[in-house]
Amino acid sequence: MRAAHSHRLGRLVIACVTALVALALLPSQAQALTTEKATARPNEDGGTGVIGGMPTRLTWEGFVEEGEAITSVTLTLPEGASFDNTTTKVTVLDDLTRIPNDATATPSGNTITVQLSDPAKEGYKLRLEIEGMAFPPEGGDVVVTGSYESAGKKKDLAPSKPIATIANTWLQQMVSFLDAQPWVQAWNQNQFLGMFMKPQLVLTSLFSLFPGWLVCLGIVVVAYPFAILLGLVFALMKISKFRVVRAIAVVYINVLRGTPLFLQIYIMFFGLPMMNINIDNNVLGVIVMAINSSAYLAEIFRAGIESIPTGQYEAAASLGMGRLLTMVNIILPQTVRRVIPTVTSDFIMAFKDTSLLSSVGVMELMMFSKNLTSVTGNMTPYVTAAIFYLIVTLPLIKVVSTIEKRMAQSERGGGPRPKAKGKESGAEADDAATRDEAKGAEPSMVEALSAPFKAGTGVFGGVADAR
Repeated sequence: MRAAHSHRLGRLVIACVTALVALALLPSQAQALTTEKATARPNEDGGTGVIGGMPTRLTWEGFVEEGEAITSVTLTLPEGASFDNTTTKVTVLDDLTRIPNDATATPSGNTITVQLSDPAKEGYKLRLEIEGMAFPPEGGDVVVTGSYESAGKKKDLAPSKPIATIANTWLQQMVSFLDAQPWVQAWNQNQFLGMFMKPQLVLTSLFSLFPGWLVCLGIVVVAYPFAILLGLVFALMKISKFRVVRAIAVVYINVLRGTPLFLQIYIMFFGLPMMNINIDNNVLGVIVMAINSSAYLAEIFRAGIESIPTGQYEAAASLGMGRLLTMVNIILPQTVRRVIPTVTSDFIMAFKDTSLLSSVGVMELMMFSKNLTSVTGNMTPYVTAAIFYLIVTLPLIKVVSTIEKRMAQSERGGGPRPKAKGKESGAEADDAATRDEAKGAEPSMVEALSAPFKAGTGVFGGVADAR
């Protein structure tokens, strides 16, 4: 009984397997029209993307299979797309030979139907170029579907490969608005203005270059504190009493100041990897900028220290202060106030010099500008980069000018005077005098740094008032 049951079950399994194999071996029914490709022309101003909700060109191609004759094709896009107010170019090719065909296109929202005057026969290639259509504004991967008619029968069209589209943001809407303005069109018709200051490209470049600007700021802001400390160390080494220490400082400062920053960048970025020292490009950029700036800051600090009259050292020595204590509490606070304008100017130079890092692949502002210029074929991104530099440099130039004016005014004895104090009792006056004497005449480091920004500073030039 069990043997008979197993025999029937085995025959059933063999029959099922045979049926499946037979179905697999049967020739599949080929579609009459095979979708070969569907592509869209980039419409991003200053880029290579396809933006939804903005006019572009859709190119669709299909191949007519054996024994078929295509009389019409309907293309369909997702909701939100539009074929309205489009122009369609229909091309029928037999290999490389163009076949004349008076086709008509009927757009209707997100669909368009192309009716052929003569059927496209087997082996023909059908190409539709639809100018002025728009993909859905929300963007995403858009698939072209639809249907076709062959021998009086309507069949579904095989979906195309997805077309990646970008969402239509407010920025792109602003670009579209500028495109429609007569004054913008007239502006761009001028060869010089259109090449260096195209309004649409200025707008998009401001956002495209912003990450590179942040990299520039990050490099110089991180590098400069190290440059200040290193510069101060070499400034003190250069005025040291020991000849060897002075020689080291002189060689360091003169070599760095006497060679181009471009060469120093190349040595660091290409020389260190040859020694199996691999450092991140941004970190290496910080190191190069810090070392280069430190040489210039060393000379600035040295000049500031040596500008302090020797009487300051003698007065400190007469009070029993050592050289180190004199330098920290008396000389350096006065030096800081004197060199602030020059240090600020050097910071501006260092910020602009970060553009040289683009030559070694650091993705900073000028590298972003270079890439965008190569894509657009327009020089506007470089001009936009100049705007980013001016955003930082112009306020700093104003700060330097203000500090210098106040320092000059203070050294001439100008500026507001301290307000007169009210009458005090003898005990209160004695207590105030005692407090003033306890505080001492020399300013702290914080007071020295903030002094140039205060109008009523008594000792602005770094020399104590004569008594």
